[in-house]
Amino acid sequence: MATSIQLTPDMEQRLDFLASQTGRSKTYYLRELVERGLEDLEDYYLAAEVVERLRKGTERVYSSAKVRESLGLDD
Repeated sequence: MATSIQLTPDMEQRLDFLASQTGRSKTYYLRELVERGLEDLEDYYLAAEVVERLRKGTERVYSSAKVRESLGLDD
């Protein structure tokens, strides 16, 4: 899927420099940025949803003792 973004001149210059110094393409680094950034965003926003459910009291919470007991780890 083709997607386009507009970089600031500073970002474009930094990306050009990185690509020229390492011999990799700008596309390589843009894909790296998106992949790593997407993982961070997923972690943040999905965790934020759980925190909100915890605040509202709609997320079930189990004590570590209950988890150990249900998994049979206390034997």
